[in-house]
Amino acid sequence: MGHGPAGRHVGIVGAGILGLAFARELQRRHPGVRVTVLEKEADVGRHQTGHNSGVVHAGIYYEPGSLKARLCRRGMMLLKAYCERHGLAYDECGKLIVAASADERPALEQLLARGRANGVPGLVLVPGERIPEFEPHAVGVAAIHSPRTAVVDFAEVARSLVRGVVERGGALCTSCEVRAIDQRADQVRVGTSLGGFAFDHLVVCAGLAADRIARLAGDGEDPRIVPFRGEYYRLRPPARPLVRGLVYPVPDPAFPFLGVHLTRRVDGEVLVGPNAVLAFAREGYRWRDARPADLLDTLRWPGFQRLAARYWQPGAQEIRRSLSRRRFVADARRYVPALTEEDVVRAEAGVRAQAVARDGRLVDDFRFSSVGRVHSVRNAPSPAATSSLAIAELIAGAVEERLGWSAV
Repeated sequence: MGHGPAGRHVGIVGAGILGLAFARELQRRHPGVRVTVLEKEADVGRHQTGHNSGVVHAGIYYEPGSLKARLCRRGMMLLKAYCERHGLAYDECGKLIVAASADERPALEQLLARGRANGVPGLVLVPGERIPEFEPHAVGVAAIHSPRTAVVDFAEVARSLVRGVVERGGALCTSCEVRAIDQRADQVRVGTSLGGFAFDHLVVCAGLAADRIARLAGDGEDPRIVPFRGEYYRLRPPARPLVRGLVYPVPDPAFPFLGVHLTRRVDGEVLVGPNAVLAFAREGYRWRDARPADLLDTLRWPGFQRLAARYWQPGAQEIRRSLSRRRFVADARRYVPALTEEDVVRAEAGVRAQAVARDGRLVDDFRFSSVGRVHSVRNAPSPAATSSLAIAELIAGAVEERLGWSAV
């Protein structure tokens, strides 16, 4: 147990799963420290935490040695133990990554080697004729089976986390939008829509607003968050038996998105998606959700301009898929051919907070920064929800080091 000074006050911006996981971790290490979470929405987990497919990733996709690879593996173990301890649904339904054609086979085998390098347990290369043993309606030339890939309800995990934080004496301030940050020699003053707060340290886990809140604290503008909407369909009840667990394509290595896939959720729903289209607002869950200031902010960013010039053709394909149910379903039919357009209906979309560097690179790994007494999570896309409890450990260690607190 740590020895942080009793009475010190740490603020957290953002009550998504990551901010709440950090609040819990800090309380576990330093029970005498006051924790206050500031959330601009009326409840927790309203954005990325509550608008995703619920997949607990096993760590297959990520560059060996990267933060994503390391924290995903540990985060998965911690999340499973947390769900078991708190009685939350955690279903290891398994994932099948399908090579639909022979030209995808080399990439599939590279993915298998990467997953094994990352220590992902139980990975098996499945020949095409054996695919129906795992997914009776899936077809392909080969596949990877990941038995430990699971699904949870991340919004329910967030609600469980916040209950624990409050029970341990922490405070949650909802409808509390951060508008100003003033760093002083011995504290951080935060101006919000509900008034002012003073903290010894501030941690920013603001998701879609991560870059903006970090800049309020004096951090740099690079990288910038660019919002990508991920649209979903869901299977009508008679079509749900087409999928036992999770069925994914072989991803395009040029993009951080995994392609349209099929995901069975803990509530029995089956999702088809997501795609990835530019959102016209930071919280643009529909085409008609547009904020001119947000869109101008994106279009003026040199990194986005370079990104768009490089990938305009795949971007146009994503837009065509967004506007056509036939194209959307056709992607999924490559590996589940029994699926039809009549089997699907529109489901709720999500918006991914993807950091884009000034040079046009999509920031792939998790990224953190510190300015004075403010520590910011600058890039935390998937698998951040899976990794949340492990990311919380990493941030807690950084806060301890900066404030000179000891921990065992």
